[in-house]
Amino acid sequence: MATLQVDRTLECEGLACPLPVVRTKKAVDEMKPGEVLEVRATDKGSVADLKGWASRTGHQYVGLKEEDGVFRHFIRKAEPADTKVEKKHPHTTTNEEIHSNISSGVQLAIIDVREPAEYAFGRIPGAISIPMGQLEERMSTLDPNKEYHVVCRTGNRSDMACQILSEKGFTHIKNVIPGMSEWTHELEQD
Repeated sequence: MATLQVDRTLECEGLACPLPVVRTKKAVDEMKPGEVLEVRATDKGSVADLKGWASRTGHQYVGLKEEDGVFRHFIRKAEPADTKVEKKHPHTTTNEEIHSNISSGVQLAIIDVREPAEYAFGRIPGAISIPMGQLEERMSTLDPNKEYHVVCRTGNRSDMACQILSEKGFTHIKNVIPGMSEWTHELEQD
């Protein structure tokens, strides 16, 4: 395989969501159009996160190489005319609102888009696991007319998931913010 020519390498090993995306945004902002950034990350969620970020902003996700647990992402900075303003999903709910509803006996449909290990070690009671990287292939198991609350660690990956679901015709989708990083209530664990 030919060696990929990169203009800059960004070390994000050991960092969890949202840091690889946050640092990638900053690095891309400092680059010239057409230049290629290599992002090295160990967070498995970075695969869906960085692909989704590039797609939403107009930058080209060139590809991915995995070597010894390190995900090497290659992103080419777009020309200014090809970039898109990054949007946030407009419908949100808070951890406290979710907890209040659960405490009151309200049955909520909660989708947890974190990686399986994150889900196994602690999740909102009753949440179902659909990792972000599997969302599109498992979407057919969901009812587009049902209300879903989507959660991740910080609200970033779940925001992307909400946007994808909305684009596919789901009309009652809410992003749970700030997500599991600040969930202080009861947890289910495997």
